[in-house]
Amino acid sequence: MKYQEAYNTRLTTADDIAKRIQNGWRICADVALGNPLAIFTAIGKRTDELEGVLVDTFIDLIPMTWYQNPETVGKITGITWFSAAGARKAATSGFADIMPARYSDGGALVRQFTEVDALCLPVAPMDKHGYFSTGVTASVVPTRMEKAKHVFLEVNKFMPRCPNGPQIHISQADAICENHMPLINLPEEPIDDESQKIAEYITERIPDGACIQLGIGTVPNIVGLLLKTKRHLGIHTEMLTDSMVDLLECGAADNSKKVIRQGKSVATFAMGTRKLYNFLDDNPTIEMLPVEYVNNPYVIAKNDNVVSINAALEVDFQGQVCAESIGYRNISGSGGQPDFVQGALLSKGGQSFITFSSTITTKDGVISRIMPTVTPGGAVTTSKNETDMIVTEYGIAKIRGQTLSQRTKNLIAIAHPEFRDKLNYEAKKLNILI
Repeated sequence: MKYQEAYNTRLTTADDIAKRIQNGWRICADVALGNPLAIFTAIGKRTDELEGVLVDTFIDLIPMTWYQNPETVGKITGITWFSAAGARKAATSGFADIMPARYSDGGALVRQFTEVDALCLPVAPMDKHGYFSTGVTASVVPTRMEKAKHVFLEVNKFMPRCPNGPQIHISQADAICENHMPLINLPEEPIDDESQKIAEYITERIPDGACIQLGIGTVPNIVGLLLKTKRHLGIHTEMLTDSMVDLLECGAADNSKKVIRQGKSVATFAMGTRKLYNFLDDNPTIEMLPVEYVNNPYVIAKNDNVVSINAALEVDFQGQVCAESIGYRNISGSGGQPDFVQGALLSKGGQSFITFSSTITTKDGVISRIMPTVTPGGAVTTSKNETDMIVTEYGIAKIRGQTLSQRTKNLIAIAHPEFRDKLNYEAKKLNILI
């Protein structure tokens, strides 16, 4: 009863919590579904009353005021650590800021450089011991809790309770509001021929007993479907997805061959459909752990046969991978790609795949994603020294351990046929081909 009494004394409305925000504060949430819809909506209503407020977000899924309206700059300014659709236009248009960072450094950056005046989080309902589960996110919750001067919680009965993840006690909360609404469901992406072919190339190279990391998107989802014929797969991943639930439920993944955290699936956040959220609820076999552990390349490498699958926007002849911008136009962020690329390379028997379709359609027409040099201003996410394999619908190009001439030839071989002659010509102009 004492925990319920404490809950009742802290229970208020999202609007009341928003009124507690003061000028000059830095407000933080967490990744993706770790952004509190009701609290952030209420804070957005106070735009004209506030000055100098900064809001840190990561994978911005909900339409926050400060990412929709340029006039909020200086009043409430968003800082995106990995922009999604909710922040992409704002970041590119210059009325939101960007925090360049690899995901594994998130905790250290918060600890060393970031003030946290208010931490705002959605949570599962309080249990009988007075604890709230942060559900689908672990990420940087522990370090932001360390730094937070004020903690505001948004209770949602649809948030799954993850017993092996961060827990926040009622005594740590300044105020609580309730907002019971289903979590965002990622739409099912249609399977296209190019993605199917890319996934098939990768799946052929994944052995039984491999420890997998799958990113977001069509190709990782297809890989998950194709891996159902494998045995004893392990899961140590940044993001837990529906396709991984399928692998666990059919028995293809059992985590029995993992070297560390054997028998457990490890992730730092989850995003998918209600099937995934139901699977997570009270599931003792899932560990939602802080990103500075999950994405630490040396932790990743403790497992054997790590397979990392990530996406890119373009790659150049040197093997430099741009996965977060096209030139200066922001698309996303570094995220965990460099973490898992490095972790896979350090793992015994590890493999890292960077995937994309060979072409992209732009306002200027169809262009090749394989380029002589990266688009000027492009952010290189994975360096030429760590890129292992690039995959398009035309095959796999080995990069690591290859000379500049060899990797260029390998990349041209998997480019769209219509661009191969031009790419050969450009490579010869650069005196690369030997």
